[in-house]
Amino acid sequence: MFARLTMIASGATQATRKGRFPKDEAPEPSAFDRAGAVASSLRRADRVWTSPALAARRTAEALGLDAAVEPLLAEQDFGRWAGKSFEAMQAEDPEGMAAWFSDPDAAPHGGESLAAVARRGAALMERLAGESGHTIALTHAVPIRAAILHVLGAPLSSVWKIDIEPLSLTEFRSDGRRWVLHASGVAVG
Repeated sequence: MFARLTMIASGATQATRKGRFPKDEAPEPSAFDRAGAVASSLRRADRVWTSPALAARRTAEALGLDAAVEPLLAEQDFGRWAGKSFEAMQAEDPEGMAAWFSDPDAAPHGGESLAAVARRGAALMERLAGESGHTIALTHAVPIRAAILHVLGAPLSSVWKIDIEPLSLTEFRSDGRRWVLHASGVAVG
């Protein structure tokens, strides 16, 4: 039984372009300049899932994909930091920011810890490992980073060393026993 998972990062929002913690917002109009190239690079899927977030759902639409909402693909809940800039939060809550960057179990913003996001991602991958076929999942940078670390068996503290571009694709494959990182990159067109 072979499973393939293609994770696609949602289109860029104002928050991602301006260095702010994301809120539930639509992608910028220019976010889909490469949508045609991305869509043409996708293989046929047996399932297409999207994060509940507006950015991911609109990205699915821009790619011409009919996607069902999958809560396990949700963006990290940034609590009271949502919509605020990284710089502002560093000035306002330097201890909280330091804890967030150094401790995967920390949630100083009152939202969700990185470890909780990683558990959601691991649960999704365990579920998919038992199903054959190809799943396309539209989600966000943090869940994709966590999935990469899960597959590599790397510590969650490494999450900040992975850059995930908007509309990038990350592919995994499973033989039913283990997942491997197959490819990661940006479609060009």
